[in-house]
Amino acid sequence: MTKTEFKRPLVDTITTRMLEPRRFMQIVVGPRQTGKTTAILQAVAQLDVSSTYFSFDEEKNTSIEVLRDVWNEARQSKEEGKNTLLILDEIQRVKQWSSTVKALWDEDARAGNDLKVILSGSSPLLLRKGLTESLAGRFELIRSPHWSLWECIQAFGYTLEEYLFFGGYPGAALFKDDETRWSSYMREAIIEPTLTKDVLLMEEVRKPALLTELFYLGAAYSAQEISYRKLLGQLQDAGNTDTIASYLKLLEHAGVLRGLFKYDEKLIKTRSSSPRLLVFDPSLLAIASARKREELLGDSAWRGHVVESAIGAYLLARSLGEGFELFWWREGNNEVDFVIRKGTKRTAIEVKSGRLKSRNGMRAFLEKYPGSYALIVGGPDASAEDFLLGEVPLFQ
Repeated sequence: MTKTEFKRPLVDTITTRMLEPRRFMQIVVGPRQTGKTTAILQAVAQLDVSSTYFSFDEEKNTSIEVLRDVWNEARQSKEEGKNTLLILDEIQRVKQWSSTVKALWDEDARAGNDLKVILSGSSPLLLRKGLTESLAGRFELIRSPHWSLWECIQAFGYTLEEYLFFGGYPGAALFKDDETRWSSYMREAIIEPTLTKDVLLMEEVRKPALLTELFYLGAAYSAQEISYRKLLGQLQDAGNTDTIASYLKLLEHAGVLRGLFKYDEKLIKTRSSSPRLLVFDPSLLAIASARKREELLGDSAWRGHVVESAIGAYLLARSLGEGFELFWWREGNNEVDFVIRKGTKRTAIEVKSGRLKSRNGMRAFLEKYPGSYALIVGGPDASAEDFLLGEVPLFQ
């Protein structure tokens, strides 16, 4: 089965919403190369609609005038008896796009024009700025995260070992039998464009080289705590902690690297803690480590970081879609890998992944926060594979 034959669950979500009466624009958002456009086109193929697709990926096509022309073309292409669908890809590349889209959408609403609209983009922060500035109440988000283990098994026949190294980028799966080509593809088609195009579109970055260096260093430290002071000591021309924190936030919005805050009931302590860095996909750790698959997964310490990163990335994806918070916890020598919270429910998650760890962390956390649900992944509660396949409830 190829990636074009396999349909992700979000395809059905898009299809269902396009069958509903015109009420909201649908915004498909997610990191670069996670299959947003493919999912949209698969959904359209299942619908009896006339559609217009346009991508703003090329610089020459990123003007407001082009946006208006494409919208008017979609208005005029309506076929008798069919709904009309307009798909605008990489919309964030058009400056001031949101106010123009708002005006055009509202014109159609007043005229009774049943034009349904899907927008997509790989710069979530830039999209969000436009959505909150002009389009409040006019859209719904559909998230396209990195592919899960289950999806990679269904589409590419991955094993758990392959997923831990090659991760959830569908285009890269073509090269899983050639690590050199896979590595080149990851760097040239995913990481470099993310850092040099997507991130730089979000806001002005005074030190692009520092941003790139921060990504590679941070991804190599995935699933580990690292203080801002230590980051400053290892980065060239790093400036101050505010610069590092702001660049780390940009990498988070680009869907490649995030700093997890330490869990504490007091919000001030949570926000001031040193971050535990976490990649959004295990393949990013593999690339940043510059290690071959056998070397990375055969070493118990490195394998531990990879498994914890895969578990963390899975939790990240679900937290964005399901609305729960994700932290880690440490007090003295006691540590818990992940803490998730949704409303009054709280779960502490410990990952047993090959590295030697004290068993005192979970016990100390439960004593400090009674009523929490304890979950051991890689232990008696669930295997890492079952957890990544979504077969383990996160809350009790």
